[in-house]
Amino acid sequence: MKALLCGDGQVRLADVPKPVPGPQEALIRVTMAGICNTDLEVLAGYREFSGILGHEFVGVVESDPLGELTGKRVVGSITVFCGKCWHCRCDETSLCLDRTTIGINERDGAFAEFIALPRQNLHVVPAELSDMEAVLIEPLAAGMRVAEQVHIRPVHTVVVLGDGKLGLLSAKVLSTTGCNVTVVGKHADKLSLASSMGLRTAILDDFTGPADVVLDCTGSVSGLETAIKLVRSGGTIVLKTTVAGKYNIDLSPIVVREIRVVGSRCGPFASTLALMERHNLDLSGMVEAVYPLIQGVEAFNHARRKGALKILLSI
Repeated sequence: MKALLCGDGQVRLADVPKPVPGPQEALIRVTMAGICNTDLEVLAGYREFSGILGHEFVGVVESDPLGELTGKRVVGSITVFCGKCWHCRCDETSLCLDRTTIGINERDGAFAEFIALPRQNLHVVPAELSDMEAVLIEPLAAGMRVAEQVHIRPVHTVVVLGDGKLGLLSAKVLSTTGCNVTVVGKHADKLSLASSMGLRTAILDDFTGPADVVLDCTGSVSGLETAIKLVRSGGTIVLKTTVAGKYNIDLSPIVVREIRVVGSRCGPFASTLALMERHNLDLSGMVEAVYPLIQGVEAFNHARRKGALKILLSI
């Protein structure tokens, strides 16, 4: 089968063997996949991964050991967990001590014609959602995870720092809670898109805060320092950014101002799918271009462009 392989900081199209599912795994024919900033960071050295990239996807189940999912359109949560460790027994499967992560950590990803995943990772996509909507489930779920970790009420002011893909999707999800969400960024064109999605916006240089909650979705090591400046004393910073670079900042304000810092990773697919069924999130403006898999290298070059929105692969 065709697949996009990562190695030595480069991505290339290659012919690789079709995956052979394990005893509790289904084989999925991938129909669409999304390039994420994390994929670009993996190429830059994050997690030192080599193999098939990609963790945002939608596809059709080709084979299922129980037969129940065969022919169903599905998305897949990205963490494959053991089910036995302390975290798994406490229903914290995303923190599994023996986890692998598709396209990121010790497991091949979805930039390929087929992927094998445990049945427990799969979620059936409602007929009402298109492939182009379904492929955005994973980053939307990352925004839903914030609402699980931080009790956000309508009276709260929430700043989403970063006007890129993750920032816009997280802001859209959090806006459904009724809180006062503002997307703060540097790029007028991206903020214009946020405004068209019904979100409040502000240019970073003109925004002073403070906010009850600040999400760092900048994709930059400078995001945390900016978040500290914008959050109120006693407020909460949620870190969504994963980067290959290293932080070098003064953390004393976190102590003196009693700021809570929360790391936030993967989110709940089931509740995100339900949210998308209840709300028309109008995410069409998020997709900038769609490339066939055989033009995957060109797709990555496009995704690397400064200011690029969502780049998808049609498979």
